[in-house]
Amino acid sequence: MRISPKQQKRFYAALVRKDPKYVGVFYAGVKTTGVFCHSICPARKPKFENCDFFKTPEQALLASYRPCKRCRPLSPPGEASTLINTLVDAVERAPERRWREDGFKNIGADPSTVRRQFKKRFGMTFVEYARARRLGRAMIDIRKGKRIIAAQQSAGYESGSGFRNAFSRLMGAPPAAKHARALAAAWLDTPLGPMIAIADEDALHLLEFLDRRALESEIGRLKQREKSTVLPGRTPPIDIVEKELKQYFDGALLAFDTPLRFAGSAFQQSVWNALRDIPAGETRSYSQIAKVIDNPTAPRAVARANAANPLAIIIPCHRVIGADGALTGYGGGLARKEWLLTHEARMAQHKKVQS
Repeated sequence: MRISPKQQKRFYAALVRKDPKYVGVFYAGVKTTGVFCHSICPARKPKFENCDFFKTPEQALLASYRPCKRCRPLSPPGEASTLINTLVDAVERAPERRWREDGFKNIGADPSTVRRQFKKRFGMTFVEYARARRLGRAMIDIRKGKRIIAAQQSAGYESGSGFRNAFSRLMGAPPAAKHARALAAAWLDTPLGPMIAIADEDALHLLEFLDRRALESEIGRLKQREKSTVLPGRTPPIDIVEKELKQYFDGALLAFDTPLRFAGSAFQQSVWNALRDIPAGETRSYSQIAKVIDNPTAPRAVARANAANPLAIIIPCHRVIGADGALTGYGGGLARKEWLLTHEARMAQHKKVQS
């Protein structure tokens, strides 16, 4: 996989600005130190002439570069530390537990380290995470018909007023069945950077790269449409999509079976269904999609529906290109789009050879 001089300059510019949209797209070898890095490495940037660029970690290793200890290019970027995984697992095992600083010391963790790592990864402290998880489980119980007092107790709240106050701060309303709608959100590590998955108990509502522009607005519209809040947690559809994404990035899966919830207009849904019919390894233009949905004069509307797709990769909007063959826009960045198309073409060719 030869990297052209033009690509090398583009990759170097991404390295200098620490562009997360190029994570997994290339790896930079630094001749003066002998290490290779992710595009987001925080280390001081080398000169262009002191860089080698590679498409895979294997290529960098074969060129005698060793992995950088700061950005750890052999691990998914932003991968959770052992400490975070340990505490998240502890919350799942005993969601009713009320955590205090002495609890961290019992597992050999420094409270300030816990606070800093959770704030960086989840945008909240561990105590806030654990509280949100407790309330999320309580809301699921209420929606299933469980009495509020029982949900309160299972969430670890001895006081009814304390439970209602916590609920009201989070939801803006006291607990009642009609207000108890909650969606679970989970961080998923991928070779192209972290993604966020949001789902209820039955279907996946959103899957996006965390650095997508206007992601907060997209989540806000989802919350308003579903009349819900979004809390840290996991549901069966999130577990399914995490497993399928791993298989996809490993080159072993071309189509997803994760249950989905389409929440767009009738036109948007017709476009998204047409996108799912594009075989992996192939592309279509906006005009071609417009003809497929029997609306040949609407390529611009198709482009807008394509951009509004809330389920990246699963609804493969990256398979739509310009009529002239140009990659055109992609919410996750053109570098990722190019990587995904190359990856799928390779998978499709491998499947064809096998058959």
